[in-house]
Amino acid sequence: MMRSILIGILVLMAAGIGWLTFDWYRGHYGGQPFGAPFALTDQTGQPVTEAAFRGQPTVLFFGFTHCPEVCPTTLFELSGWLKTLGDDGKNIKAYFVSIDPERDTPDVIKAYVGNFSDRIVGITGDPDKVRAMAKSFGIYFKRVETSGGDYTMDHTASVLMLNRKGDFFGTIAYEENPDAALAKLKRLAKDG
Repeated sequence: MMRSILIGILVLMAAGIGWLTFDWYRGHYGGQPFGAPFALTDQTGQPVTEAAFRGQPTVLFFGFTHCPEVCPTTLFELSGWLKTLGDDGKNIKAYFVSIDPERDTPDVIKAYVGNFSDRIVGITGDPDKVRAMAKSFGIYFKRVETSGGDYTMDHTASVLMLNRKGDFFGTIAYEENPDAALAKLKRLAKDG
């Protein structure tokens, strides 16, 4: 039930309903680390687990390298926000988690995120494990067949923010006002 409530909160926050905050969630549900334990692979082929999201503020974006608009736009904006923050955001770790691991191998995802920033680390892995991890973070995703036997992926377009303990801290909506996004990241860097 708690996971369903949190998913509802994420949907409402992504829709711009700002009165639902991380503090409200933490006050009601004890501030347990967000998401389930996982064992995946980073862009260099090294193992990565939920421990990577502990000890520092973290931002996560779930997407795929064949994405025509949302993913490149979000990664471009995230890279710019991190640059703008400078030293104020140097403690924020950023991750791009592929929801299309069949195509997004470590080499593919490394080349893709490298086009945007050396601060963003790509994560991929076994398809079943990736799907389980994404679901545990409340991420919507669905394979959509297209003409010619190809496919695309529908998915949640918000950036998730986690504090140093791995608790849910908030979201940045797709194409959110840059000043609002920067303010959220500054708060995450300071208080997260």
